[in-house]
Amino acid sequence: MNKNLLWLVIGSFGCAFGNTSVSTAWAGDAVLINGAGATFPYPLYSKWFSDYRKVDPSVQINYQSIGSGGGIRQLLDQTVDFGATDTAMNDEQTAKAKAPIFHLPMVLGAVVVTYNLPTVTKPLRLNGDLIADLFMGKIQKWNDPKLAALNPGVALPDVFVTIAHRSDGSGTTAIFSDYLSKVSPAWKEKIGSGAALQWPVGLGGKGNEGVTGILKQTPGSVGYVEFVYAESNHLQVADLENAKHKVVAPTIASLTAAADSMLKQMPDDFKISVTASPGEGAYPIAGMTYILVYQKTPGFKGKKLQEFLNWAMDEGQKQAPALHYAPLPKSLVLKVKKRIQEIQIGG
Repeated sequence: MNKNLLWLVIGSFGCAFGNTSVSTAWAGDAVLINGAGATFPYPLYSKWFSDYRKVDPSVQINYQSIGSGGGIRQLLDQTVDFGATDTAMNDEQTAKAKAPIFHLPMVLGAVVVTYNLPTVTKPLRLNGDLIADLFMGKIQKWNDPKLAALNPGVALPDVFVTIAHRSDGSGTTAIFSDYLSKVSPAWKEKIGSGAALQWPVGLGGKGNEGVTGILKQTPGSVGYVEFVYAESNHLQVADLENAKHKVVAPTIASLTAAADSMLKQMPDDFKISVTASPGEGAYPIAGMTYILVYQKTPGFKGKKLQEFLNWAMDEGQKQAPALHYAPLPKSLVLKVKKRIQEIQIGG
């Protein structure tokens, strides 16, 4: 039988089971695995997918960096083989799933508060109340007395504050707003937490890339992005007070401290928030990013996806620090690898 005809027949069987995304797609000799979702881990995922092609040339992983909300939606619609999100699916999303979905933590990352103040040469110090006041529009100028009190000796400019925030459904927003809802009663009451918010002030940008663009182009602006976007674009990053009132910067050590202090509370499904962690040296706006897969996946493609996920828990973890992500604690890696083995490879 002609090879193309053979795979057309196989693809037809996939469609017959009501899920066009489970049919094996080929580009030359490569199995195409399609994913979509969070922009938060995209710099690391991009490297992973490229490097894994060298490990297994028979696999090509295509990933759309469209935001956590889009990744969850496409997974529920079964138009991708895996989704990616920075916060766990909520009850409403889970109820829409046609089959059980596994949440697989990949790495830890930091959401940073970043700003464009060229005359300020040392990192600003911020706490939860000040961040909430900034993003609710209560602080309108950078030389506000509240900011000056927390940053003695810093010549804060007499310029207006411009807020930059996400315009799309975003796991980065979910992590950021989850943190603020924990530390600011006013934020929790008026704004709340979630992947998409009703912002009282500011300019919206799509993806971490969009917010980064606003920040670079707008003096006096302040926003929130995943740390690697701030680093790669040479943006200024604030140091934050944590739950122990220690001032910490986003580092591998402070992200690891955030995760370590939450391990005892880790549920079996891995759905947990690590913001406002009680750890002594913990960075307060930390988050785990997840890959979402159906508990039962199609045969050949599912096996290849399972092999990649195992690689991500081993070699992939070693690559995380170079891109400013923290590897998962070793005890958590073992639990995730066990869950990966529980993926049922279907026919």
